[in-house]
Amino acid sequence: MKDDQLTPGRRVLLRAAAVLGLTATAGCVGAERPSTPGPTVTGGAPAAGPQAARALKPSAYRLQPMAGHGPQRAARALPRVRKAPILRMPGRERSMVLTFDDGPDPRYTPHILRILRRHDVRAMFFVCGEMAVDNKDLLREMADDGHLIGNHTWSHPLLPRLSRATMRDQMERTCDVIEDTTGEPPAWFRAPYGAWNRNAFQLGAELGMEPLAWTVDTLDWTEPGSATIVRRVRAGAGPGVVVLSHDAGGDRSGSVAALRSYLPELLDSGYRITLPSRFMT
Repeated sequence: MKDDQLTPGRRVLLRAAAVLGLTATAGCVGAERPSTPGPTVTGGAPAAGPQAARALKPSAYRLQPMAGHGPQRAARALPRVRKAPILRMPGRERSMVLTFDDGPDPRYTPHILRILRRHDVRAMFFVCGEMAVDNKDLLREMADDGHLIGNHTWSHPLLPRLSRATMRDQMERTCDVIEDTTGEPPAWFRAPYGAWNRNAFQLGAELGMEPLAWTVDTLDWTEPGSATIVRRVRAGAGPGVVVLSHDAGGDRSGSVAALRSYLPELLDSGYRITLPSRFMT
């Protein structure tokens, strides 16, 4: 029988079957398409309600931090526990590191920062927490100028006489002041008086800090005068040398005057004043 010879009732049945077939096909296609990300109810089925017609922005697919308003900071790799402090930087090039302990002190630290800035030089400042907490503007100035800020304990005690808990408190409180003020935790630690012990090395490493001592001690804390300090720096200059000076703890006017003299001399003689890297040692 030809199509044009179909009875009206048969034509209605064929049209209904065609409509049902198209509906079933559309349902199969929809089932094979990946579901659009969205809220689900128990059992994994899509939640009731219409789905958004446009795709979500790429950021919506990324994991969000569990707390806070910003990306979580990656944990720092902890240094190994050493048995002795680092005394000098590796390498044979004519580079030196200048370090200043016990500050910041508003009487002397600003002068040292100005001298360093004038010669476009970066140095290290091992600060005591009790000084830093009262001079946070100087900590920020150090950080803004690109200097490294290290931990020199809270109140400059002799570490071997402290319990492990007290030593940790001395170090942690200073770490907190530095990080809260500059946004970066210290990566270097120096024991007061150069008195190290096993606990100091272990706790320093646990807090993410390398122990740095020195190669040349200017003994400026004895206030010998600027000429003597300059002479000691000249005599000890060499590749990888770490120079110890102070910007607090007494009359440091001689230390400031000495820096004003020996720094341009070192630069003119070909030395590069640099900063240590944890990955160099």
